[in-house]
Amino acid sequence: MKRKQKIIIVVGPTSSGKSNLAVLIAKKFNGEIISADSRQVYKGMNLGTGKVTKKEMDGIPHHLLDIANPKHKYSVTQFKKHAQRAIIEIQTRGKIPILCGGTGFYIQVIIYNYILPIVKPNKILRKKLAKLSTTQLAILLKKLDSRRAKEIDLHNPHRLIRAIEIATELGKIPILKKSTNSPYNALQIGIITDDTMLKKCIKTRLLTRIRRGMVAEAIHLHSQGVSWKRMKELGLEYKYLALFLQNKLLKTEMIEQLNTAIWRYAKRQKTWFKRDKNIKWFSVNEIKKIESVVEKFLNP
Repeated sequence: MKRKQKIIIVVGPTSSGKSNLAVLIAKKFNGEIISADSRQVYKGMNLGTGKVTKKEMDGIPHHLLDIANPKHKYSVTQFKKHAQRAIIEIQTRGKIPILCGGTGFYIQVIIYNYILPIVKPNKILRKKLAKLSTTQLAILLKKLDSRRAKEIDLHNPHRLIRAIEIATELGKIPILKKSTNSPYNALQIGIITDDTMLKKCIKTRLLTRIRRGMVAEAIHLHSQGVSWKRMKELGLEYKYLALFLQNKLLKTEMIEQLNTAIWRYAKRQKTWFKRDKNIKWFSVNEIKKIESVVEKFLNP
């Protein structure tokens, strides 16, 4: 029987400190990091996505950052292919692959080797759906597949449109099945967060990113051909920045509404990760305990 490849996963909601923890683990155990974030794959979207900086990387190689054009949609199927390739390359160098991110579906697709439905983009349908509001898209998905509507982010038009596309093609969205031949033996580490502290971290981090030039970053993206509509599809920061830059929101309104939206997103992330009983949970400050668990995993 082929020995399963060992990989380490670091998960948690936005602003929980998972990127710093992943770097600490990588430095201690000779690892390299693979980003599992559905928006950090895009070039030029640094402050808006809270992308790890060169200084924060502390010399640790990071993969799957800045690999896609924000004008075009990047799919979970593409991520699975690219992440699996990165894992092989890292292991070939004799290092430990560490997946780190808050996009739970991306992570599960890798560690459980989900078999994804093959449905090609329907340009005609997408054009029609793009004219609908997020609320209208959510109502349509509920009619087509009520089960999927309960699981999906109903505030994300891109994911709603893709779900409707799949449901229209297949009748309903199939329940994803774990492959029986997943090649990975994964240690999943989750960061425990206190809601009060997490709210403060989210607000502080948002204000810091705005001071560092998040609005200017959005202006630059738009000047490079990323439409207001596309920025809305990219969600959260870019959605509200686009509204502000179109004079549909005052700056104070943009900050307040965006802060609320990020907190709601963090709560959805926490709910998603709690479903996975294989995750071992720690406070971000329990470094010694985490190191001990990783050591036993790598050297049983």
